[in-house]
Amino acid sequence: MRIERVRVLVVPRLFRLPWFRRFDGYAAWETILLRSADIDDDLLCHELCHVWQLQHRPLRMPLSYLRHGYAENPYEAEARLAVEMTGGGTEAPPR
Repeated sequence: MRIERVRVLVVPRLFRLPWFRRFDGYAAWETILLRSADIDDDLLCHELCHVWQLQHRPLRMPLSYLRHGYAENPYEAEARLAVEMTGGGTEAPPR
C-alpha cells in the first residue's frame, strides 16, 4: 500500500449531507474523510483498506456499490475482515 500521499481530513460539515450522514469515515482514493478527530484504530484500518482497494481497483471498487449495494458489498466485507485480522473488530456499524 502506498501511504505517502494519503491524506486524512476531518470535515464534520460534510457528514451533515444526506449521503454522508450514515458514515463516520469515507475513503476517496488517496483521501480519508472523517466526521470527527476522535476516532478509533478500527475505523482508520477500515478506511485504509478502502484506500488500498481503490489503489488496486480504481474503477471496479466504486462501481461495485451499484451492483452489490453497501451491506452485501464484497469490498466492505474485506474491510471489515481487515479490522478483525488486525485485532480490532469492535468497529460500530455505520449509522
